[in-house]
Amino acid sequence: PTPGDRDSEKERFKTVVVPALFSLILALGTAGNVLVVAALLRQRHRHRHRHSPSTTELFILNLALADLGFLLCCVPFQATIYTLRTWLFGSFLCKAVHFIIFLSMYSSVYTLTAVSVDRYLAIRYPLRSRELRTPRNALTAICIIWALSLVLASPYLSYYQVMLLPGDMTFCLPVWNHHRRKIMDISTFVFGYVIPVFILIMAYTKTIRCLWISVNPIEELSESRKAKRKVTKMIIIVAALFCLCWLPHHLVILCFWFGYFPFNKATYAFRLLSHCMSYANSCLNPIVYALVSKHFRKGFKKVFHCLLRKKVIIKVHMVQVAQTVSTLEVGSTETVGQNTQYEQQMSEPEWAPQDTLITFNVT
Repeated sequence: PTPGDRDSEKERFKTVVVPALFSLILALGTAGNVLVVAALLRQRHRHRHRHSPSTTELFILNLALADLGFLLCCVPFQATIYTLRTWLFGSFLCKAVHFIIFLSMYSSVYTLTAVSVDRYLAIRYPLRSRELRTPRNALTAICIIWALSLVLASPYLSYYQVMLLPGDMTFCLPVWNHHRRKIMDISTFVFGYVIPVFILIMAYTKTIRCLWISVNPIEELSESRKAKRKVTKMIIIVAALFCLCWLPHHLVILCFWFGYFPFNKATYAFRLLSHCMSYANSCLNPIVYALVSKHFRKGFKKVFHCLLRKKVIIKVHMVQVAQTVSTLEVGSTETVGQNTQYEQQMSEPEWAPQDTLITFNVT
């Protein structure tokens, strides 16, 4: 192929494939996480008088909200970086989008870390941990997670800035010097990946040892242990997917600072893949919930049935309104016709011939 053909293929890839890929991630992730939130809130509303929400449900709800915010606030803008030649959204969004990316990353990984500790306590100390594993304490932990995430992500509000380059083209680029950027990126890798992943591995290793290596055959067959195994299996899969999906993103950063990372087609493709994987992580969790947990499958079905029922009710209501309007229009048409006929009769002078004669005579 000629250089012109290669350039056209590259433009077609940037303008067609990349937007389609990001749109698919956005659509699936938004629909899935909205479904998770709706299922959890509906279950809570239906059973609000029976029992309080579990700590795991609260953490999963927080994780879904963080993923939803990440998808809606970041993915559409990040897609334009690969498809457009310039940044169109101003200085505020340049800073806000990258801030929200790392805010969501921190809140997600710390939520998963809190869930891993919660699962370990529930399985290792089922009775003693009840006083600690309360909804109130879970909400307190969620508030601490968001506060810590805000602190760790806040430097990114000044990390990026809109810059005007030759040709009157604006770009959203890092403006810190290399030394500060290197320290910031390494700190993000340590506090946003290494430490949480280490805690996840330690917590789930001990949890699996307690849950799957059982010496009591009666306890092995209990329904409670089977339920705990399913919940723990689901959370482990979610945590493993987070680690795998965000690993390429951190590898790109580490290669840039400590390795060899030239800007060519191969590195461009790998950087795009790393971004797509980190974004796709936010739409994989609802799929895991649906595949592993029968309770989530039931919740999703109930939400769908509720939406379909409301849609049918709205259609029936619209048909009834349309029929009522048409009936009123027919009735009003008949009434108008009768009134028009009556007005015509009243407007005709009863003594018209005499009036005409009088007028003629006067003239």
